[in-house]
Amino acid sequence: MVTRTRDNTRKTKSYLDYVTYHVSCTPSSEPTSFQQAQQFPVWRDAMNTEITALHSNQTWVLVPAPPKANIVGCKWVYRIKRHPDGTLSRYKARLVAKGFHQTEGLDYNETFSPVIKPTTIRLVLSVAFSHRWDIRQLDVNNAFLHGDLSETVYMSQPPGFEDPTRPNHVCLLKKALYGLKQAPRGQVTCYILVYVDDIIIIGSRSTFVNSLITKLHAQFALKDMGTLSYFLGIQATHSEDTLHLSQQRYLNELLQRTGLSQCKPLSTPVTPGRQLSRYSGIPLDDPTLYRSTVGALQYLVLTRPEIAYAVSKVSQFLQAPTDRHWVAVKRILRYLRGTSSRGLTIHRSINFDLHAYSDADWVGCPDDRRSTTGYCLFIGSNLISWSSKKQHTVARSSTEAEYRALAQASAEIRWVMSILCELCIPVTIPPTLWCDNIRATYLAANPVFHQRTKHLRIDLHFVRDMILSRTLVVKYIPTGLQLADVLTKGLTFARFSSLRSKLNIAPNIQFEGAC
Repeated sequence: MVTRTRDNTRKTKSYLDYVTYHVSCTPSSEPTSFQQAQQFPVWRDAMNTEITALHSNQTWVLVPAPPKANIVGCKWVYRIKRHPDGTLSRYKARLVAKGFHQTEGLDYNETFSPVIKPTTIRLVLSVAFSHRWDIRQLDVNNAFLHGDLSETVYMSQPPGFEDPTRPNHVCLLKKALYGLKQAPRGQVTCYILVYVDDIIIIGSRSTFVNSLITKLHAQFALKDMGTLSYFLGIQATHSEDTLHLSQQRYLNELLQRTGLSQCKPLSTPVTPGRQLSRYSGIPLDDPTLYRSTVGALQYLVLTRPEIAYAVSKVSQFLQAPTDRHWVAVKRILRYLRGTSSRGLTIHRSINFDLHAYSDADWVGCPDDRRSTTGYCLFIGSNLISWSSKKQHTVARSSTEAEYRALAQASAEIRWVMSILCELCIPVTIPPTLWCDNIRATYLAANPVFHQRTKHLRIDLHFVRDMILSRTLVVKYIPTGLQLADVLTKGLTFARFSSLRSKLNIAPNIQFEGAC
């Protein structure tokens, strides 16, 4: 395969080790272009189905191209949809507008998409599962086509479906289309979680949920997927007392794509005591695979918090990765290869009290000496939120680094409390935030301003206000019991395994024998 450089000269595309390039396009693979897709009847049928839906929704009208008009391009995107067990569901083709061709103020003004935060999903699922409520999944067919456009947007005709009588006309869009900037916008407890066109409906009464689905179906073309089982690439496995969330199929596809499906597993995702630097190693000739793999790993963190620190570190070198950075990425994949069936476990609980752990690795980055913040937040016994992120400024002391971590965790606690309030779930006991730096806990209880802390006043006031309003309690915890330790540094296997278990990362019981 060849690519072009900026000066338009051809060069051979290089690939990293473990990677083979497969150029053939079969019905079992996803085409990357219209030319590939049109060779197979299944993809032609999928495109015809999409065009029929677009026409039935009166998505556009053909008009002569206005002079100097901004014509937005479009392309076909192909996906093979599978059931949770990996078997084929259907071939799906989607016509997508090239929204990056749009100009702000000309053919769009505001952008919005209903995308729910993963933390909210885990929070609501934890509450619903504990109450034994009905959890249903829906998919909206052509969700974007239900929105009318207020701006004037011109788009080129779809590849392969140009009108032979008006080949030079363009599409004047009447409905929102995928890819556009402005595309999507009592006594019975019911929650609706929306992620673009994927919906989870949770209700305390099955009859009410069924009635709501019927009413929605009368207005929109919906697919009732039944009880929640596979949502946004996350597999949900139900048992009597647990709900297991995993991304095993997504992980297996990633391992296959990187050529590591048969690699030797490792017990931890990070080498203890080893720090990555931007200056170590030889720059990669082509960082494309590195960037796409790290992006996929970031999505895996949705159900695998124990790799959050490792993924955060390799994400800091996306601009200019080296071979040593790639070795670190492969170590994460080798760890995941041996723990592919593990995922986040949600337990039934009658306790909805909030408690969190915050930690910081002081001056851990060898390049700029900035610290890493890590925190994890539980509702009852269920983990719902976590983060591992490098701090924006250099901390002058470990107390300062720990206190900045306290402030970040406090902000997340406040946000979760606001969500619980909207869901009418009372928080009767102030959340407890555990910190293993006793000076930081003293500073939270008695914020004395002096030369070494005056630049921390914003964080001090924020945490102190929550303490004074009795919406937060900060307490000291020994380092050995600090769960957020796994989010700030590489650990030995014994320590890592212990904390992983306490974060409720466990194998799926259906695949436990293979782990």
